[in-house]
Amino acid sequence: MAGLDPEDFSALRSLGHRMLDDIFDRLEHLGEGPVWRPMPPAIRASFQADLPRTGTDAENIYTVFQRDIAPYSNGNPHPGFMGWVQGAGTPIGVLAELLAAGLNDNCGGRDHAAIEVERQVIRWTAEIMGLPTDASGCLVTGSSLANFISVIVASRHHALTYRHEGVGASGLVGYAARTAHGCLPRAFDLAGFGSDSLRLIDVDADHRIRLDLLARRVSEDRAAGKTPFMIVGTAGTVDCGAIDDLAALASFAADEGLWFHVDGAFGALACLSPRYRSLLNGIERADSLAVDFHKWGQVPYDAGCVMVRDARLHAQAFAQTLHYLQRADRGLAGNAPWFCDFGPDLSRGFRALKVWMTLSHYGADRMGEMIENACAVAAYLAQRVDDDERLERLAPVALNIVCFGIRGLSDHDVGELVKDLQESGIAAPSTTRISGRLAVRAAIVNHRTTCGTIDRMLDALLALRERYLATP
Repeated sequence: MAGLDPEDFSALRSLGHRMLDDIFDRLEHLGEGPVWRPMPPAIRASFQADLPRTGTDAENIYTVFQRDIAPYSNGNPHPGFMGWVQGAGTPIGVLAELLAAGLNDNCGGRDHAAIEVERQVIRWTAEIMGLPTDASGCLVTGSSLANFISVIVASRHHALTYRHEGVGASGLVGYAARTAHGCLPRAFDLAGFGSDSLRLIDVDADHRIRLDLLARRVSEDRAAGKTPFMIVGTAGTVDCGAIDDLAALASFAADEGLWFHVDGAFGALACLSPRYRSLLNGIERADSLAVDFHKWGQVPYDAGCVMVRDARLHAQAFAQTLHYLQRADRGLAGNAPWFCDFGPDLSRGFRALKVWMTLSHYGADRMGEMIENACAVAAYLAQRVDDDERLERLAPVALNIVCFGIRGLSDHDVGELVKDLQESGIAAPSTTRISGRLAVRAAIVNHRTTCGTIDRMLDALLALRERYLATP
């Protein structure tokens, strides 16, 4: 056998057309089936089979996909999916993934069109966030990696800045709100500082970092011989969507000579909305920024992005000179700097195409309208909660996340009720803890979710509540 391509493409071409038709059929009828359904044990067990030694016909493989995989997917494209913070994807994104796979470009570097597409996406991201147009950045798997890259760049910058004064890089500490994403302590751990080197600061009644406690902790750490180097502001906390006072944090960081990073995993894209842009004032002053296009940007997974104000500092943290990766002044090895100079990945897929096609197809204005609509649906949910004595809102609604309790039920029963609701297929919220209390958490990220979706979710939830109250 000379290679892996078929001698005759006609059968595979026909199957491919059928697959695409099935994908669009599913997208057209997303709200008609369950959000999610548990995978039957027998089907789960079928994926423990041994490695196949001989091949299987593509049509048979597709039959297995349709029967045993597609019906038991995560469910986030469905309008009833409100758990965690997960984007829903779009039809244009599906096509972009298909086109990118057909090219199979390695976007670690070299001189080809995919690199220019990613550079344009980075410039567009800078424009959205108000960063300088010559800011650096690259697309990554998600904000976990984007935040990690930012910690590395910030720490290297600080070590270079202060080495001549003899402080060095030992004892580096950073600061974030206690409600910051768990990937941030992990980033400090992976960077070699230890997770405790990220000081978690208490929040106020609006779930925003307390600046007075931040200032006190920075002063205490310096007095103890530690070296503060970084402040993390959050634009959209994972629990209730709160936004830190980014402008005040930027000013404090500047006064203290600290790196200012913003974890804007989903909330940063509210910059696209004229109505909500002011909530993010100060984000344009960030030294680095993490954002996920696969969340509120509705781009298919995965499509995270890290932005760094100073391209030189970004490259200093990651660029390598290796004899087998020499850059040339022309030819395929030209077009430096390469994106592998801005992060740990050398092998990189063409993520930029789906971001580029999404922004190109819908335009920034329509994406902003989508974000405002999600916030309007969240406001509707919050109002319904406030108007119903059986429910209790547990946190302010800054953007699109509503956290609420169910009166009369224990934390255990609330958790069980949410699992029942998920297994019913009607809706899939998640849970979190607000001030120690288990809350139902509905994140309205999906562009397909409507007020009608909210009504169906609450009707099912309240019916389950009555059942739990009636059970001795």
